Amino acid sequence: MSAISPTCPCGSGALLDACCGRWHAGAQRLLAPDATSLMRSRYSAYALGLLEYLQATWHASTRPTALDPMPSGLQWLGLEVRQHRLISPQEATVEFVARSKLGGKAHRLHETSRFVRELGQWWYVDGQIH
Repeated sequence: MSAISPTCPCGSGALLDACCGRWHAGAQRLLAPDATSLMRSRYSAYALGLLEYLQATWHASTRPTALDPMPSGLQWLGLEVRQHRLISPQEATVEFVARSKLGGKAHRLHETSRFVRELGQWWYVDGQIH
């Protein structure tokens, strides 16, 4: 008997394997079809502690050499995608709010992330914190 996939952390309501999980591993790895899907998969990767995926989807021009492990006790509570803007077929922005909790304190990250598409693959470039 196989285990049932949990619900995806991105808030889509879909099972992880049918949602962001398919971009995290396997044959479709890294091939999110648009900037919003990539952003959602990156949020899910943060929630699941998948640092390798985060680095692999970060554009080489802005990618850090290493990512710090997630703080112990960090809980990601939800994601709200506020706006997706396709600037050109190769460039997009996604505005979102991500909620988390650490040490009993709630946190809110409101960011507009910038993405580029190169050779058919979307990459996270950077973000502006609001």
